[in-house]
Amino acid sequence: MAANYWASSQRLHWQMSRQRLAEVRSALDAQDPKTVQQYPLPELRHLSIYFNSQIARLGRRMQTRQQALATAQLYIRRFYTKVPIRDTNPYLVMATCLYLALKMEECPQHIRIVVSEARTCWPDVMPSDTAKLAECEFYLISEMNSYLIVHHPYRTLQDLTPVLSLTSEENNTSWQVINDSCLTDLPLLYPPHIIALTAIFLSVVLKTSLPQTNIHAAASSAVAANSSGSGGNSGGGGAYGASGQGPQARIGKLIEWYAESKVDMEAVIECTQEIISLYEAWESFTPSAEKNCKDQLCRMIKARGIV
Repeated sequence: MAANYWASSQRLHWQMSRQRLAEVRSALDAQDPKTVQQYPLPELRHLSIYFNSQIARLGRRMQTRQQALATAQLYIRRFYTKVPIRDTNPYLVMATCLYLALKMEECPQHIRIVVSEARTCWPDVMPSDTAKLAECEFYLISEMNSYLIVHHPYRTLQDLTPVLSLTSEENNTSWQVINDSCLTDLPLLYPPHIIALTAIFLSVVLKTSLPQTNIHAAASSAVAANSSGSGGNSGGGGAYGASGQGPQARIGKLIEWYAESKVDMEAVIECTQEIISLYEAWESFTPSAEKNCKDQLCRMIKARGIV
């Protein structure tokens, strides 16, 4: 794996602006507007939550590590910026992305095991022929131009945990926020370290149970400090100490560290808003919404004959 994110294929070929991503998706829908109209799908956030639950379900059956699941989810997102979802069997794509991710993350599973477990999860829509998954794998690799390396935010979180004196609870919360970021477009829009810094920021703020408005206020104050080149007392090593501080003081020290490190707080604010929007969508993702996702996808797959 390329050690330098800034010279990686992820940075050079898979990072784009929000406007560019919207244009790409609109262009895919414009290729066949009749099919788009004929087979409506749930909103993107609900679809992402559904895909996450299904790929996690498959991953649990094969005791898959979280990083491989995250890689698979990013492959799904990358693939569907190249290919219209209605031209595919999303269940086969999910299984194939996980199969490929397991290879890339050096914990491979035999193709027969992946197909068998996927068939157990989705018996009505997952083909039993291993050749179908092998064909889909080549299709994935081709559409992604063989740019398969993924840099995740987990490494930044691991590096910053001692620097910022994160507690075990804060580290676990940050890890979960990074997991959840895979359900959003953030990995296509921002560098991994920005997502990690957002997760840390949210873990410290959420621990204090501050209202959402104060989350944005805290982030905005960091932007102001960053813009003014605030120096503050860094304590020499940059660690801001977890013990003996109240919630507000802890947040203040974190903001101070972000400002001194010249973190792009505008990006952190945008990432924070995206994560909060995801959680709001998650609250509305009821069992009936999940059933709706399943029904619409299955109807599309069977009607188009792409089982």
